[in-house]
Amino acid sequence: MHPVFQSSRRDFTFGPWKLSAARTHIMKSAQAERLADELHMPSLPEMMFGDNILRIQHDRGFGIEFNATDALKCVNNCQGMIKVACAEEWQESRSETEHTKEVVKPYDWTYTTDYKGTLLGDTATLKVVPTTEHINTEKLKAREQIMFFEEVLLFEDELHDHGVSSLSVKIRVMPSSFFVLLRFFLRVDGVLIRMNDTRLHHEADKAYMLREYTSRESKISSLKHVPPSLFTEPNEISQYLPVKETICEKLEFPENLEPKAEASLETMCVKSK
Repeated sequence: MHPVFQSSRRDFTFGPWKLSAARTHIMKSAQAERLADELHMPSLPEMMFGDNILRIQHDRGFGIEFNATDALKCVNNCQGMIKVACAEEWQESRSETEHTKEVVKPYDWTYTTDYKGTLLGDTATLKVVPTTEHINTEKLKAREQIMFFEEVLLFEDELHDHGVSSLSVKIRVMPSSFFVLLRFFLRVDGVLIRMNDTRLHHEADKAYMLREYTSRESKISSLKHVPPSLFTEPNEISQYLPVKETICEKLEFPENLEPKAEASLETMCVKSK
């Protein structure tokens, strides 16, 4: 007998910040169909957690959150040649012709997203500016008490049993800072591995957060020197994937904080150059 799934919501206060993590059931099919229509997609990921969320909100209303719906808004619905090239390789690696219809669709069937979070706030919001400053990974390696940790799965799809596409976010809070990792991981068996990571770090004595987006990708044919057992381990395989794009940003706090207002959303995807 399977254990009954229990929805959960956990809140944690870090100075003026309220951190909230909610984990709930997979979206029901009728709701998923409506959302797919709104997003102009033939279908959503098999496991779509529409109400799962990680929110980081200042007591004045501004902040950032991570949710599946906004992430899917960043999926490229006109994937073009990248999709076609990928689909052809996939089809060549399969003998069954039935997969052809499953692969060639008028949208990115891998659900690749360059989502970096959704800004919160109305009268006051975080200001996004380019920076050369990087997250201090040595500081993050220092031994500090972890006061709060949570991991939230936003969506996952097994690509008709030929790989996996997933998006998850986790947060850990230490006495001096908090750190977030949003990870999109894609493995198309026999074709490629892709990983889009967004790291967010805030130190309690700073008036900004640092956000680093890194996109890595490699064809499976270029990973012959890597044990295949690592293909299913994102933390292990990442070092073998060449970096395709890196974006470093500061999320600066408002200079003049207005009274707290209702939160509004501004989806943050990577802007194409």
